[in-house]
Amino acid sequence: MNKSIDPRVNRMDFTEEKVILQELDNWETWEVFHQRRRGEQHEHVGIVHAPNPDMALVMAKETFGRRGHTANIWVVKTSNVVVGSYEDGDMYTTTPEKIYREAGGYKVMEKINKHRKAKAK
Repeated sequence: MNKSIDPRVNRMDFTEEKVILQELDNWETWEVFHQRRRGEQHEHVGIVHAPNPDMALVMAKETFGRRGHTANIWVVKTSNVVVGSYEDGDMYTTTPEKIYREAGGYKVMEKINKHRKAKAK
């Protein structure tokens, strides 16, 4: 294998395994998560097509990590992502008797509003 100009690619130690696709075969899709700065959350930025995890990481780096600052990239095989059903949407609704979770449910709101009015003057 040829050495890359990018030292990060050289450190990945790719195998010489060749992937031969049959006619109409496609590479798997991989979900890409990008982290701008260390300590921040990873955000989903898109999808890449690749034959294996190593190549998915390289494709993600080339596609989503070249512009701007990048601290880290994750790739996850799309088939490994577990998805909820829209029919189960009722489990995400909040019931009215949970008003104690909202700040507006406390009697302190009157004092807060009074303070805001006094501060605005």
